[in-house]
Amino acid sequence: MLIRDATLADGRVRDVRVRRETIAAVGEGLQQEDDEAVIDAHDKRLLPGMIDTHVHFREPGFSHKETWETGSRSAAAGGVTTVVDQPNTDPATVTGGAFDEKLALAEQSLVDFGLNGGVTPDWDPETLFVRPLFALGEVFLADSTGDMGIDTDRFADALAQATDRDVTVTVHAEDASLFNESARQRDDADAWSAYRRPRAEVEAIRRACEIAGQQDTRIHIAHTSTPNGIDVAKEAGMTCEVTPHHMFLSRSDLTELGTHGRMNPPLRREKRRQRVYEKVVDGTVDMIATDHAPHTSAEKDDNIWDAPSGVPGVETALPLLLAEARAGNITYERVRDLTAANPAEVFDLPEKGRIEEGNDADLVLFDASATRPIRASSLHTNCDWTPFEGWEAVFPDLTMVRGEVVYDGTADDTFGEPVGKNVRGKAPHH
Repeated sequence: MLIRDATLADGRVRDVRVRRETIAAVGEGLQQEDDEAVIDAHDKRLLPGMIDTHVHFREPGFSHKETWETGSRSAAAGGVTTVVDQPNTDPATVTGGAFDEKLALAEQSLVDFGLNGGVTPDWDPETLFVRPLFALGEVFLADSTGDMGIDTDRFADALAQATDRDVTVTVHAEDASLFNESARQRDDADAWSAYRRPRAEVEAIRRACEIAGQQDTRIHIAHTSTPNGIDVAKEAGMTCEVTPHHMFLSRSDLTELGTHGRMNPPLRREKRRQRVYEKVVDGTVDMIATDHAPHTSAEKDDNIWDAPSGVPGVETALPLLLAEARAGNITYERVRDLTAANPAEVFDLPEKGRIEEGNDADLVLFDASATRPIRASSLHTNCDWTPFEGWEAVFPDLTMVRGEVVYDGTADDTFGEPVGKNVRGKAPHH
């Protein structure tokens, strides 16, 4: 395939040749070869596919919320070409057997994937580590409310074992001992944000970074929601991610969202959201990851203390960022770095993340002038709602995974075959 006259993130207009699974050439005036299909990308932009390092595709155990088929379709339709699935399924991905079970289900994926292993009192590093783990995550530092809860001693032990095997630990940093118990007396939608207050995140990040620093190891902080938390991680030399919901939504939106706006960490005040947004734009934050955590509307439509935490986002993240770039609020180069180049670098995926000769042909083609509102009824996830209903976005025309078209938005949302592979390959990751 020859993609002709595409505008890259840096504004250069180039032809891109795809041969089998890789990018064979990037240049000007490339000549069509025999039997080569040509895509006219004049006035369209081409980016490397998004690497979403934080999704919950819910299989096994919760397929009514999401499956590998529906989740990967949603990803492809949103320009995501690689996902990293988190371990809190049923069974949890904490043993070799559970890893193998999830790997078999992931064969339904249209996009490439990595599988995170988790650390719980029941984890089995002897069998888990011989699998090609993407990372260990989400490891809770000190949160007694989650199924993946962990104490600091076990956290330190996990860091030591992961370091020996060159595996990054992804940390969910919230210290439950610092939650605001007085908020438990409330029943409004904002009570969850009042309960899991910012200090609980900031201090947990600080402690996680201290322990990692003592062991001379690296950690990645998941879904940072506070500007101070981001600063603590960066000052310690660690990487961090921000979700679209923490970038775009605040406690001010809870009046409309209600319990659908409950997530961990929770939404913060508008001034904090604005400062997080600024740190995403200015280069402080390493990457955007969605923490795609689908639940049905019926499940979310409960009281604030019983509704499950999490929102969907794998299909809307890149389209929202592209709309921001179209509006001039962020550069396309920054979008590329946040969604592709930086995740590939941080998590050691040298063949992904950039449009360069020899890299995987993970590509997203879109028309920056074409916006449309996000509608839950038009998304492809099993989740039947979105926190971004009605927001303007720029959706892909075409998404390719290693040279295969997995989504064609110009042909009535046509999907390709499941071609997703484990990005760590078949060999143990040591």
